Amino acid sequence: MFVSLGHLPGRRRLRCYTMFVLHESQKLQVLYESLEKSIPESLKVYGAVFNIKNKNPFNMEVLVDAWPDYQIVITRPQREEMKDDLDHYTNTYQIFTKAPDKLEEVLARPQVINWDQVFQIQGCQDSLKEAIRKISASKSVRVDYVKTILIMTEMPVEPNDDHVDVMESLKTPKVDDDTEKGSFQNISLDPSHAGLVNEQWTFGKNDRSLKYIERCLQNFPGFGVLGPEGRLISWIVMEQSCEMRMGYTVPEYRKHGYMKKTSVHLMNYVIQKKVPCYFHVSEHKEEYNQALRDLKFKAASCGWHQWKCSPEKYC
Repeated sequence: MFVSLGHLPGRRRLRCYTMFVLHESQKLQVLYESLEKSIPESLKVYGAVFNIKNKNPFNMEVLVDAWPDYQIVITRPQREEMKDDLDHYTNTYQIFTKAPDKLEEVLARPQVINWDQVFQIQGCQDSLKEAIRKISASKSVRVDYVKTILIMTEMPVEPNDDHVDVMESLKTPKVDDDTEKGSFQNISLDPSHAGLVNEQWTFGKNDRSLKYIERCLQNFPGFGVLGPEGRLISWIVMEQSCEMRMGYTVPEYRKHGYMKKTSVHLMNYVIQKKVPCYFHVSEHKEEYNQALRDLKFKAASCGWHQWKCSPEKYC
């Protein structure tokens, strides 16, 4: 059974492991500010809460195990959103915990996670894995685990001299002599670009991911660079937890600074809007890693983690 915390008086303390839906805007703001103190481990939940308290375009909700002294926070789509049992892009849970030993009991509950669906768990804590491993084994659920590098800047993102100097130096990317300068243009993406983004996204390339990307581009910013022929050559897209994902540069334009140009457009946006900003990247994507280092982003030691969970009947 779920209880809304939106109307609980004062600072009532709840000590059981039951998860509660946090509705009230004031409490969401208090939670957001509290999660900021646990960055980078809380980043996935922190970013999701930012969007939930700002129009909530993906119709998500926040669960806590107690208030105000929470130890577990989960963000997820509301039940009516998770209609397709195979749509793990929509069926995604972001988790942060201060008490990994309590996580198994919480996650095993069907009221918290629907283990009969294909779904994803995302977080920035290696300590989530043991609870996920135990529950998935007991339920005959296959788990596909991915760990990459978490790249972040200071939160909240504020303008400073370093950012200004770096962005000024990167406004015009380096180009080869035979490439005409001035013919490359920054643009904001829209849903019409979803097909191209989907074709190159490592986690995509299917109909469900296409719908997911379309929805992201309908509700969140995407940034790109147009080449001389008006073709999109480099891009990146924000998703429901404020993470910038799906970054890609067409092979013949790599190592010319176009991802940096895209990143400058992105940084201007996040500084103006005070939006959380972070990424995950594979070690082998050196151009992307270098572009982010040039913009004063840094790697967080906790890493970025994703568990795709598939019930046996769908394997």
